[in-house]
Amino acid sequence: MSKYVFVTGGVTSSLGKGIIAASLGKLLQARGLKVTIQKFDPYINVDPGTLNPYEHGECFVTEDGAETDLDLGHYERFLNIPTSQANNVTTGRIYQTVINKERAGDYLGKTVQVIPHITDEIKRRICLLGQSDEYDVIITEIGGTVGDIESLPYLEALRQLTNELGINDSVSIHLTLIPYLRAAKELKTKPTQHSVKELLMTGIQPDILVCRTERPITKEIREKLARFCNVNKNSVIEAIDADSIYDVPLLMVKEKLDSIVMSKLKLKGQQTPELEYWKDFLGNLKNPTSSVKIGLVGKYVELQDAYKSILESFIHAASINECEVEIIDIHSESLESNSPESKLKDLHGVLIAPGFGERGIEGKINAIQYIREQGIPFFGICLGLQMAVTEFCRNVLKLKGANSEEMNKKAKHKVVHLMPEQVKIKMKGGTMRLGAFECKIKKGSLAHRIYKSSLISERHRHRYEINNTYLKQMEDAGLIATGINPKTNLVEIMELPDHPFYIGVQYHPELKSTVSNPHPIFSNFVKAAIEYKAKGKAF
Repeated sequence: MSKYVFVTGGVTSSLGKGIIAASLGKLLQARGLKVTIQKFDPYINVDPGTLNPYEHGECFVTEDGAETDLDLGHYERFLNIPTSQANNVTTGRIYQTVINKERAGDYLGKTVQVIPHITDEIKRRICLLGQSDEYDVIITEIGGTVGDIESLPYLEALRQLTNELGINDSVSIHLTLIPYLRAAKELKTKPTQHSVKELLMTGIQPDILVCRTERPITKEIREKLARFCNVNKNSVIEAIDADSIYDVPLLMVKEKLDSIVMSKLKLKGQQTPELEYWKDFLGNLKNPTSSVKIGLVGKYVELQDAYKSILESFIHAASINECEVEIIDIHSESLESNSPESKLKDLHGVLIAPGFGERGIEGKINAIQYIREQGIPFFGICLGLQMAVTEFCRNVLKLKGANSEEMNKKAKHKVVHLMPEQVKIKMKGGTMRLGAFECKIKKGSLAHRIYKSSLISERHRHRYEINNTYLKQMEDAGLIATGINPKTNLVEIMELPDHPFYIGVQYHPELKSTVSNPHPIFSNFVKAAIEYKAKGKAF
């Protein structure tokens, strides 16, 4: 039978529940246990697929095509195992399921209420992953903070489930904040006391307190928190601000978080976690032998979470190359009226980021033209590939008015167009080309050298595709399709063979990069940037 760990948060949002959950999962996994993590989000959207990146950060896509919370990216990057639709549930999905059952008459005429119907559905979803006996431990993160109206049904479901499970079958971890008041020069425990009091009012007694802090917590503070929050003082865990999220598992080992959880759940495993490769990863990351500057040209650069998986993929690639990668954020709109040279000339590589809509598109196209002509290492993802095709058709093939149908439905040359199966779709949520699809790679290509394979599988999230009508013209002029979907003949990868490093992909490789397996395109892109810097100029 699976054991359950419930992670709640208090005082403020963005304390890092996802990182704590992922770190604990990594430690338990490193002790030989089979672990998975799931996230329950209180918002009423069915999934984050229709949310603006400014609203909620990036939308992470799983192998089975689920559009999920970005925390699932952390889970995969730490645990190196794929997640699925079952790992992320929202209030919208819960209510949708209950209402559909009511319409079908499944409740036999009963009045449908939050308790028991909504809470029962939450409990069913929490326990879904545990029914296969595939996992020893299932960590469940509850989004939001204690005290939010939206979170109340989830906390009630946790209260019920904790009572229904055996005494050693669940553990409640509460993540909270210990703020430091500079004027008083002391850490304050009152916000945590109030947060735990709020949690106790829902009927949940936390077993472990994880305290985010910018200053070390003294023995006296631990004792005070233990006394007022009704937990053992050894279960008051310090989560001090770290230089990198990848430091957190090692910090949690020092605090014995994994040992405490295993003790409370009566779990048996290795005496200490096997973390040698994790330490090697951090060692390479913190002791680089070289450095490069890589530009990230995007539309949402004001919010780092909008490109979370891309940024983390660069960290993985930096470690494997023992290189310090400095990411230079460049808003694509800033390149529309100004020459791209001023912002791009000192860079050693440029990534054109994915996105939606026409805002900032001309800036991306200007950047790509400069990169192509100057021989700067180029990497385009999804929209980045589509704009690379648009730029090539405009400036090399001289197809006046070439554009993506997404940007201009009346364009004379729709070199990127809406997929035929998307034409009649009106609903926005969950209707894109989503999830893992195969790609056949041409031997002798840059992509083949990168992947060392002729057949790969990568995750997608888009509606528009390269228009194959123009493919022969592009290939005759030098822009080659080196990756094709074997079933649909859709273009997946394009590259310029006479360029030092120029590759665009329709899929999202950043979604599969982990600490254990850095994505090969990111790793080779960073390597190309190192070589470009060493040579000074590519051409």
